[in-house]
Amino acid sequence: MMNFDNFSSIFIANWKLNGDIQFIKEYYQKLIPSNNNCVVVCPPNIFLHQLKTNNSNLFSGAQDVSIYNEGAYTGEISAAMLNDNNIKFCIVGHSERRQHFNESNKAVNLKSINLIKNKIIPVVCIGETLEEKEKKITKDVLLKQINESIPAISNNQNTIIAYEPIWAIGTGLTPTLDDIDEVHSYIRNIDKKFNKFKILYGGSVKSSNSADINQIKNVDGCLIGGASLKVNEFNTIIS
Repeated sequence: MMNFDNFSSIFIANWKLNGDIQFIKEYYQKLIPSNNNCVVVCPPNIFLHQLKTNNSNLFSGAQDVSIYNEGAYTGEISAAMLNDNNIKFCIVGHSERRQHFNESNKAVNLKSINLIKNKIIPVVCIGETLEEKEKKITKDVLLKQINESIPAISNNQNTIIAYEPIWAIGTGLTPTLDDIDEVHSYIRNIDKKFNKFKILYGGSVKSSNSADINQIKNVDGCLIGGASLKVNEFNTIIS
């Protein structure tokens, strides 16, 4: 679906429930797309049509999608609708959706299938809570999430994995570089097919730590939350 080998790294901005039309206008006036990296901006869905660019390295992404393809499901947006709007990426299984909307691994799997069938790349989020980390069951949690969330039709050209330790999201806390490398290496070795997948790190990524994180052997880029709302900081991260 996409040859990621054309890019050095992948950076995805998750704006969450933030932004307005004026913010987008000013943001894109200042945004400096990278020549070597794949950059994806994911605003609230209602603003997706506002993100227009001629840069071949800059893409629009959605923050979520329905498990349904069509029908009487008020408020839902299908993968086909995203495809009609030329959306190339979509975040699924983010911990905030798992926590606040009870999104299950099964739902993430169904969403991913719908996206892939509509030529959109799912960015499948996985990660452990602080309690799970302290119980030293991180790898068990990730194994279950991967086995149940990532569909059989996924491959390294149509699916991205994003490891986001839940305890690090928005807290300012980050794992050590060695811890990140260990987890990413573990994910790659769960199954030989994952060895070629692009695996991103997310969780309190900012300009002061992104370069070090992105230098880790098994990290292919970053999923950025709050720092992506500050265009100058985001420019530093993606440069």
